[in-house]
Amino acid sequence: MLKKRIWIAAGILIVLLLASVTSSWWLPHSPTHIEATQRLHGISAHNWFGTDHFGRDVFARTIAAAKVSFFIGMAVAFIATVLGTLVGLVSGYYRKVDFIIMRMIDGMMAFPALLLALALVAALGGSMTNIIIALTFANFPQMTRVIRSAVLKVKQLQFIEAAVTTGTGPFTILFRYVLPNVSSPIIVQATFTFAKAILAEAALSFLGLGISPSIPTWGNMLQEAQEYITIAPWLSIFPGIAIVITVLSLNILGDGLRDLLDPHRTKTMQHFKRKTQLKRAKTESTKQEVI
Repeated sequence: MLKKRIWIAAGILIVLLLASVTSSWWLPHSPTHIEATQRLHGISAHNWFGTDHFGRDVFARTIAAAKVSFFIGMAVAFIATVLGTLVGLVSGYYRKVDFIIMRMIDGMMAFPALLLALALVAALGGSMTNIIIALTFANFPQMTRVIRSAVLKVKQLQFIEAAVTTGTGPFTILFRYVLPNVSSPIIVQATFTFAKAILAEAALSFLGLGISPSIPTWGNMLQEAQEYITIAPWLSIFPGIAIVITVLSLNILGDGLRDLLDPHRTKTMQHFKRKTQLKRAKTESTKQEVI
């Protein structure tokens, strides 16, 4: 059941990614083509998701927007993962600098990630590069904390102590022994960062602080659809569904990978659930005896 859930989520994401990457080859309409005579037309065989207030095909724009969202999500997840992993490794292994690094991370995490990204984008500007920088800066502290926690556990294991005793250098210990043993939380956290980056980019674009309106993104489409939500609801329904499906699939994939890569956690949760059920059944039985 667990693997089936992972494969379904991964399959949905792969289909969306391939559809967006190859969209220029098979889409019947250009996402930027304006057809003044086709303004706000509903769903039809010619326009599967209808048209917007400029006569542009909503289906083509939804698919084209997926390419932008996936690119930003992947870029943020990759950079935040690399940066957070490096800082987390150093912080977890070197106790002398751990206090300083963690206080800086705590200061950054004192602000909600979206609020921090919003402030940075407002200061830097709304280009794609600046959005990636802002979202990376807002998300890498969480990655750092997760990796640091994992490193602190691995550092106590006997084979790490043996490596230190034999005179193995800290660089070798970190990247040859510690890093492979903290790869599971890295993969899981990267998946969640991917989902949060897509959602945050859509929120920034919706607020008018994202990518230029000339570039189709799900957030831009929702922002433009505000004025027509009562007369043309399809303008907001389909981009919204695309965001929900993508983020939900990424979260399901992340949860599935966490359970798959950490069987001890899964067994602990199952044991706790069984214990809770037995305790509840015992309590109900006692109540019935009293009655």
